[in-house]
Parts: sequence; C-alpha cells; structure tokens
Amino acid sequence: MERIPILQMGEFLIVTIQVDMYDRLAMALHNDLTTQITEKNARGVLIDISSLDIVDSFIGRILGNIAKMSRVLDAETVVVGMQPAVAITLVELGVCLTGIRTALNVERGMALLRASLSKASESPTTRYAKD
Repeated sequence: MERIPILQMGEFLIVTIQVDMYDRLAMALHNDLTTQITEKNARGVLIDISSLDIVDSFIGRILGNIAKMSRVLDAETVVVGMQPAVAITLVELGVCLTGIRTALNVERGMALLRASLSKASESPTTRYAKD
C-alpha cells in the first residue's frame, strides 16, 4: 500500500500530501503519525495539504483526529496550504477541525509551531519524558 512520507526536522514532523487522499491512505497516515510522534519525541506536526483539491467528511475527521492524537502525545498540529474550495467544503459538511491550527503556507506554519514550542518552554509545567 502507498504511504505518505513523514519527514523529521528537529522536533517537528512534516507531512506533505501530494496525492489524492482516500480512506485507507488517511488511516495509514493517522497510524504512522502516532508511531512517529512517539518514536521521534516530536513536539509539532505540520501537514501541508496544498495539493488537495477535494476532501470529504472522513478526511476532515481524520485531520481532526490527528490533531487530537498529537495533543494527547504532547505535540501541536498545524495544517497549511488549505485551498479555498477545501475550506468551503469542510464548512458546508459541518466538519469541525477542533485543535487544528492553520496557516497559509509552510513558512507561517513553522513559525506557529516554533512559537508554541517557545511558549511551552516558558510554561512552569514540565514535560514528562516518554521513556
């Protein structure tokens, strides 16, 4: 089965979706990201969906679940490059992307992740080790 590559850049994982998403591929991405966040001790996930022209409610829910799962694993999620038609479709379908921060492009998305990481390091709470 086809897989979407997950790249590591420091404390962040970067996913660039360059193919049409279908249900099985979305589930594989969800599972792969869960594994990679834990194995790489990632603090942030950036998902570039600029190549997606169409999404359905299932893909929207998977994106939302990825954000929730990342948060539980102490990582932030930012989705970048959302096309206007995709945003309109998600709103019309009533898909709520709770927990997902968005940015127009990769550069702005990385800035959001870096800002949230520096804000977290200033916080008085400590991060638990994932040993």
